[in-house]
Amino acid sequence: MVTSHTRLLSCAAAGALVIAGLAATVGSSASAVVPTYSATITRTAHGIPHITAANFGSLGFGSGYAAAQTTGCTLADVLLTARAQRSRYLGPDGKFDDEVAMNGTNLQVDALVTDLHNRHVVEGLLADPKAGPGAEARQMVDGYAAGINKYLNDIGGSSGITDPACKNAPWIHADVTPLDVWYGVYLANILASTGNFLKEIVDATPPSITDPGLPSLATFGIVPPTLPTPAALKAALGKDPAAPFGSNATAIGKTDTSTARGMLLGNPHFPWNGRYRFSQQQLTIPGQYNVAGASLIGSPVVNIGWNNNVAWSHTVSTAYRFTPYEYRTVGSPFTYLSANGVFKKLEKRTVDVTVKNPDGSLGTVTKTFYRTPQGYVIDAPSSLMGWTPLSFFAIRDANGEQLRTIDTFLNMGKAVNVRDLIAKQDAGGGMPWVNTTAADRNGDVVYADHSVVPNVPNSMANVCMTPIGRVLQQIAGLPGLDGTLADSACKWKTDLDAERPGIFGPSHLPVSYRTDWVMNANDSYWTPNNTVRLTGFAKIIGCENCMRTFRTKMVQQYVLDQLKTAKVTPEALRGFEHQNRVFGAEIMGTDALVKVCQAADGGDACPVLQAWDKHSNIDSRGNQIFEEFVKRLPADGLLGGELYWKTPFNSADPMHTPRDLDTTNGKVIKAMKDAIAYLRSKNIPMNATWGEVQVAGDRGAPAIPLGGGLGDQAGNANALATKLPADNSGFLKPITYGSSHIQAISFLPAGALDAKTILTYGQSDDPTSPWSYDQTQLFSQKQWVSFPWTPAQIGADAISTITVTS
Repeated sequence: MVTSHTRLLSCAAAGALVIAGLAATVGSSASAVVPTYSATITRTAHGIPHITAANFGSLGFGSGYAAAQTTGCTLADVLLTARAQRSRYLGPDGKFDDEVAMNGTNLQVDALVTDLHNRHVVEGLLADPKAGPGAEARQMVDGYAAGINKYLNDIGGSSGITDPACKNAPWIHADVTPLDVWYGVYLANILASTGNFLKEIVDATPPSITDPGLPSLATFGIVPPTLPTPAALKAALGKDPAAPFGSNATAIGKTDTSTARGMLLGNPHFPWNGRYRFSQQQLTIPGQYNVAGASLIGSPVVNIGWNNNVAWSHTVSTAYRFTPYEYRTVGSPFTYLSANGVFKKLEKRTVDVTVKNPDGSLGTVTKTFYRTPQGYVIDAPSSLMGWTPLSFFAIRDANGEQLRTIDTFLNMGKAVNVRDLIAKQDAGGGMPWVNTTAADRNGDVVYADHSVVPNVPNSMANVCMTPIGRVLQQIAGLPGLDGTLADSACKWKTDLDAERPGIFGPSHLPVSYRTDWVMNANDSYWTPNNTVRLTGFAKIIGCENCMRTFRTKMVQQYVLDQLKTAKVTPEALRGFEHQNRVFGAEIMGTDALVKVCQAADGGDACPVLQAWDKHSNIDSRGNQIFEEFVKRLPADGLLGGELYWKTPFNSADPMHTPRDLDTTNGKVIKAMKDAIAYLRSKNIPMNATWGEVQVAGDRGAPAIPLGGGLGDQAGNANALATKLPADNSGFLKPITYGSSHIQAISFLPAGALDAKTILTYGQSDDPTSPWSYDQTQLFSQKQWVSFPWTPAQIGADAISTITVTS
């Protein structure tokens, strides 16, 4: 049934929030003639918008309008951040946390973004023919901004917003510009690089008697006597082995599918709140373009999805997007040595940030930070990169030098097979920080890490690393380079097949095309399936011959166990998502866990572990004991494998080692003792069902029980985590992170396809919307949404249709 326009708006999610401020349109396609936009938006069950338009500008217009209806408050927050106006409206001391990488105060993020504006970074990229977007991407973004403005005008301004989080907010005006959107895209690009060092950039201070830059005392020859553990250093560099940021993707080829065609199961593990939420959409220009899937908030294009011939998903890559350059200071902490003995001065950057005072008046706070030609100076002692009397570090960011992300995703939607998909990705040169796993109608599959990576081959790193830079590489895989030669011998290389200077070209990046199967679960490129080994690549991309996580092993084991008896059917593929096996428990074994429990005087916990089914289903009993146990095991045991396993890691058998839990190890017994004590302190019964302790925790969600659980440490493929819970915080584990837009795509005969999806937290972030947690309830019940794909399917499932014009 098709409802009226008014009916649609009343049940839609939050309205687009459009933020007052900078109104520049640099880089847009605006001219003296204002474009006319028109798009038809058909909503099907669960609020999924299917947008049809005649051109890319109008397609972006419909996408912006639909995004404003369903994720308005989050979209507003993205734009507020992009305009560096958080402190002005929300106060300078308010916490900013994108729940992925960038974490600090409103003042800190505004200071950094203000400097980006002052340096006209995005405007410069928009004017760059190699690093900037193409015509269709610009049209999409122009239309997206116009669509947001149109929606706000249609609902009568801020008073028409239904979401209580931002209704009547004072910054809401219909003046979003394409530049606002582009700055939002840019900030997403740099989340795994510059964004990870927000505080260390904005608060970088030269050494003094009270702040000498410890513990990284002297570099260029003197390494600190005490080094951080691998886990601690990786965490400081944005690659915390215990953090939930990640994803799974499995592609099955014609050799191993019942259909003799490709199948894909994708499950990105992303936040359930904030700007890195997904929303679902289908974008269609009849006869020209047709793609569906999920988009991050603020993105007019589909990021993870499918068309009629190829389906793809993404997983966070192990590659670094930046390198630190270390500079010797000479006489002053602001003077450094450059090539040929030349002394240079640091560039001092001063920004004024407008802030809201406690009494409501506006004031100005001035922040100062520093740059070299390579990038921002950081003061990061916890990652061995403090600003010391002898040296400092600056970060060069490869993703800070490109604005091709929208082009990359837009053109992937045009791909006709997996090889064409990767070719289009390579031509865009803007895949910021993820791997790609894909399957096509022909039955071919691919795994590739063809993301943006600084071109630092091992041969160059070996010559250019400073002593502390070598320690960074040995412990965490990140080469720290000599800033003295940053413009000469230690300048990033350029491959002949690279889209831009300074990054690796496709010939030096990992890829594997197959007809059996491939997967990735955030381990390095080395093992795309149980038999294939990709080797010989630069260490900055990832490790080879290194341990695999329990989650990687679980994702592979689902495929291997299925193939023992039959080929993979569409039903079996979907089943991988909801089996909720816990691989760590399978490897440790019931007997070993019970022995450790008994040695820890676990009491009533021990018979519960004895009876536990080693699953994380909502009716499983005992998973809470196991999760708390493995969380307390030494983190570096998960990295190195030697601390509490009798059989150590063997690179010749990475999927079966390490194994054999050392049940007499004191650290293992203590981890179990502390886990049980913690659960008792929280009054959690040892035999409680998992669904009684793990529930939805995002904004507006009831305490819906959820299966799945801890990812890398426990071995759940259906990884769920708690981070900044918005609701239901009285439960042990209110979920706000992990499995998000899950898609199971199977190509069928006669041009058909089977598309099953679930958006675990619902299409809308407005708790007053009927689409706020309807899919969460389905996810709890291990159910799927049949995503309408063809015009007939969309028509049969339609709940509303409107045509919007500018």
